[in-house]
This record gives sequence, structure tokens and C-alpha cells, in this order.
Amino acid sequence: MQVKEIIHFLEESFPLSLQESYDNCGLICGRMDQEVQGVLLCLDSLEATVDEAIEKECQLIIAHHPIIFTGLKKITGVSYVERVVEKCIKHGISLYAIHTNLDNHIDGVNGEIANKIGLVQRRILRPMKNQLYKLVVFMPKYALESIDSALFHVGVGSIGNYSECHFRTEGIGTFKPNHLANPTIGTNNNREEVEEFRVEYLVPKSRIGITLRTLFEVHPYEEVAHEIYPIENQDQRLGAGMIGELPDEIDAMTFLKSLKETFNCQVIRHTKLLSKPIKTVAICGGSGSFLLADAIRSKADIFITGDFKYHEFFDAENHLIIADIGHFESEQFTPQLLAEKLKEKFTKFAVRLTDLNTNPINYL
Repeated sequence: MQVKEIIHFLEESFPLSLQESYDNCGLICGRMDQEVQGVLLCLDSLEATVDEAIEKECQLIIAHHPIIFTGLKKITGVSYVERVVEKCIKHGISLYAIHTNLDNHIDGVNGEIANKIGLVQRRILRPMKNQLYKLVVFMPKYALESIDSALFHVGVGSIGNYSECHFRTEGIGTFKPNHLANPTIGTNNNREEVEEFRVEYLVPKSRIGITLRTLFEVHPYEEVAHEIYPIENQDQRLGAGMIGELPDEIDAMTFLKSLKETFNCQVIRHTKLLSKPIKTVAICGGSGSFLLADAIRSKADIFITGDFKYHEFFDAENHLIIADIGHFESEQFTPQLLAEKLKEKFTKFAVRLTDLNTNPINYL
């Protein structure tokens, strides 16, 4: 198994196009053609993490947080970032980060938090725009089933919780092949009329390449009449944060105590409790204060995240409860999420979870 095979699999589900502009996801150091017998999964890639990878004979570290956010001009070992990169290179260990591209997917970090809390009827709190394209394909009627099947197989035609979606209209297509053509229907230099479908599909931005390759492979025509263009619709499976419902209403203090136990929190910083039970829950792994207005607008009863600043707690204004459970605590299940994802596909190498607690924050 090579690094590139593992990365390709992960980026099929969590493409780099989903990362935020400030982020630095992807292969941080190492080589795509490096052979891999073991993978170490972690939140943070520290020096101790690299030592653990060496001990566990892992040639690839997959971390949630990138060790490098801005460019390195020197590698002299004066900072922990430089020492991590230096040690990885010295011991032939590749380092890969899967950060906000994992955060911005419905089955990513927030999906795992929702699993732990038991949320149902989930949706993205702030859906992303400019991640969808519309593909229009003209085809003979007999080819509909085979083209449909092939395109759906590569991820085309999903809208929220619905898959295998398309819209089609029926009409007449006309064409005249010249003497160089090799027509599937009709003969050279004769104008032909064919009963055709005009079929429309939604395509994720990250699947455009494989979609067009697949279309050209399965379409029976020598020249495939098609249109593809971006649309501004929000993608309901991509974006920041998540909101959902608890199966039953629960007292706020009871819910906070349960939250503290589930996420093994030393402390939960929260705004004052309101005189109503908890039913609708908004969440964001990591630093999520930027989504407070979205949580309020969505009428959440509580917003669970990390890294709220002092003055930001005032912004709740009694609309909801802010529950700051900590950055590390909110994302601690991410390595398990990645392990389950990798085990779906690969059996030829060992998937190891870190034994290290890399939370830099301690409590008395």
C-alpha cells in the first residue's frame, strides 16, 4: 500500500476543496509513493506523536490539525513544528492533515459529535455555497438506465438525504454525421432524428472530473452533447457546524451533566440556564463561536463547541445556552472516525489510534 492510495480514498469523501482558505490540509511532508504498513491516527502531530509512530512501525501519520499553518522558512529545530518535520523526514514518516475538509462534511467531525449525543434529524448549520454543478446530458432513450447507473455510482444525483435524483424531458435530437464520423445511430452525410432524453443531474464540485470521465465512457454517442455549469444552491451535506434534535426533551442541567460525562470534560463553561428544556442542539467541533448567530437563527436551545472568549458569552442574550466543552474534548473522537473510515476500504495495513493525550490545556 502506498501513501497516495490512502490519501486518494480519504479525499474522495473529504476533498481538499472543502478546506477553509486559512487551512493547510493534505500531505505536509513525505512522498506519495512511500510504502505503508501502518498508519497512526491522532488529533495533533507533536514530537511525541512521531516517536509513537516510530515505536508502532507506522510510516504515515494522519492528524486532524495541520502541524504547519504558515510557511516554514527554516528547519533548524528551534520550534516544535520544525522538530516534528525534521524527525518525520529523518525517520521516513509521511505526515498528512485532514482538518476543515473533515469539519465541513456531514459525515465528518460534527457527525461524530452528533452520534455521541444521539441527535436525529440532522442538518448542516451553515451550508456551503458554490460546491454544486448542474450537468445536462442529451442521450438516446435506450441509454438512460446504463448512464443513470454509472453516474449515480460515482456520486452524482444526491440532494440532501435523497440519492439517485434526476429530472428528464423527452424530445427529438437531430444531427448529420460528416464523412469522418463514426455514428452510433444513422449513416454518414445523412441527417438523422432520434428520440432522446434531456437529463439533468446535480454534481458535487469535487466529483466533476470523475463524472465527465464516466459519462464519456458509458455514453453510446461518439460526440456527447452535454452542458455543465456552476449553481449557487447551498449543498445541504457540506458546511460548518450541525444542528439536530434529541429524541426527547431533557432538563438543561441533566443534559449538561450527561455532556460532561460523554466528552470526559473537566469543566464545561456555559451561560446561565434558561427556563426551558433542551430539544434542539447545535454543535461545532473545535472553535465554533463564529456560528453563534446561525445557532440562534436556527432556534437551537443549546450550542455546544469550544474556545469561546469571555465577551462572546454575552452574545447569547438569553436566546440559547452556550456550552463550551473545550477544543480538544469536542474533537477527541475524530481519530476513531478516521479509523472506521479507513477500515471500510483497507485491510493490508495496521490502523493505529494514538495513545497520547495531546490536549495542551490542563485543569486544577
